[in-house]
Amino acid sequence: MTRPLRDRARQVTAVLTRHYPGATVTLTHQAPWELLVGAILASQCTDERVNRVTPGLFARFPDPLAMAGADQGELEQLIRSCGLYRSKARALRGTGRMVTERHGGAVPSTREELMALPGVGRKIANLIMGDAFGAQAIVVDTHCARISRLLGFTNSDKPSRIERDLEELVPQEAWTRWGHLMVAHGRVLCRARCRLCFECPVRLLCRYGMALDAGRVTEGGCV
Repeated sequence: MTRPLRDRARQVTAVLTRHYPGATVTLTHQAPWELLVGAILASQCTDERVNRVTPGLFARFPDPLAMAGADQGELEQLIRSCGLYRSKARALRGTGRMVTERHGGAVPSTREELMALPGVGRKIANLIMGDAFGAQAIVVDTHCARISRLLGFTNSDKPSRIERDLEELVPQEAWTRWGHLMVAHGRVLCRARCRLCFECPVRLLCRYGMALDAGRVTEGGCV
């Protein structure tokens, strides 16, 4: 079963790459530190909202050293609209301090070092590895998890297992791109509340889409 799934995953990757040629990380950033801060702020918050907050934040605290010395109250006010602002402010200050003291002010590039930073789990670590340092790492967010299950590439709801399943199927050179394709597809066509299945370019490569065409499922596709 693995070989057919790998072939199908390769086809899905190719089709979606053509369909979303500009799919990339949607957090505005100019350097690894800015992407890291944006990713911490994006927890349970939209990238759009984060992108409205970060220009003012970076104008005030532009680097890890400045963030490490930020006043907690002032930082909370700057990021308040991102939600969970108290815990995020503590995470940003702690991350700034660790990056400054342990890594000489440079964001580390390995998963282990990244995950040791406050507010950074595997998803954020993979994002930084892939989009800041050019490594191949699959970011399993809600879009990736949901659509990968619909495609039939995983049956799990656990991010760590989904990541392992996708690493077995998706071409390694497309691991980072896969996460961006899932976000683009999830926002445009394969939406959580109204999937536009009959407009989907990978419907015939998708387990759910094939079941829909065969009449085995009747809900979920909005036409």
